[in-house]
Amino acid sequence: MSDRETERAVLAAQKNEITEHLIYERLSDAVKEPRNRDVLRHISRDELRHYKFWKKHSRRDVSPDRLKIWKYLLIARIFGLIFGVKLMERDEGRAQEVYEKFTESFHGARSILEDEGEHEESLIGLIDEEHLRYVGSVVLGLNDALVELTGTLAGLTLALQNAGLIALVGSITGVAASLSMAASEYLSVKTEGGERNPIRASIYTGIAYVFTVLLLISPFLLFSNIYFCLGVSILSGIFVILLFTFYVSVTRSIPFRRRFLEMSLISLGVAGLSFVIGFLIRIFLNVEPG
Repeated sequence: MSDRETERAVLAAQKNEITEHLIYERLSDAVKEPRNRDVLRHISRDELRHYKFWKKHSRRDVSPDRLKIWKYLLIARIFGLIFGVKLMERDEGRAQEVYEKFTESFHGARSILEDEGEHEESLIGLIDEEHLRYVGSVVLGLNDALVELTGTLAGLTLALQNAGLIALVGSITGVAASLSMAASEYLSVKTEGGERNPIRASIYTGIAYVFTVLLLISPFLLFSNIYFCLGVSILSGIFVILLFTFYVSVTRSIPFRRRFLEMSLISLGVAGLSFVIGFLIRIFLNVEPG
């Protein structure tokens, strides 16, 4: 690495540290739980110390990235503190690769690299956000709705061939299934006897199910071409899987690609199988298009 490249890299590291110092500082001011606040402030002080370390080498003041500060504060406010912080830690993982190259050139860079690793460890048990305790319930509602309803809509599309009728039958099926799933989750959580509230768990499951039902049914209420409606419905389902899998992969630190492909293939597989079953039922029962 040339002197010019080294200078740019040091300034970039310096800017990153002062930016994250301010993010953690403002996040610590926003949280109410004392332990979480203390951890965030500890990390904020570490980031400031790192900034001062790089400043000794650059001999320059560097302004923080205001857009990045605004971005992560907004993400934390909308999607939860742990999601915003862990998403930022993913970016910090790239910074660690740069620090690794500096360990031989700059005395003290190794301790900064170790600090960055400790941050991730501290963040694993950082926050006990209520809604994160019920992620499993939301996953249950989404998974079941996506698998069951995409399959149901695919079968109904071939069997009924009427957008309005498909929407009607699909809605009735979806609402009934959401109530059944919410009741099952209530009994399951109550039997577990853990920290989760069974009523809240059932509500999370039911809401996730109903939301997915409304999303998948909506194309059949808006358009008349049943095959176009089915295509839009399946694409909407895949989009939901994409968003929620990304959210869970960040908050729970699990692989994104494998889980996304698994959920997508299951939903598409059930939809395809149901499509064939609907076609066969239509033939054997001699159901004419409506």
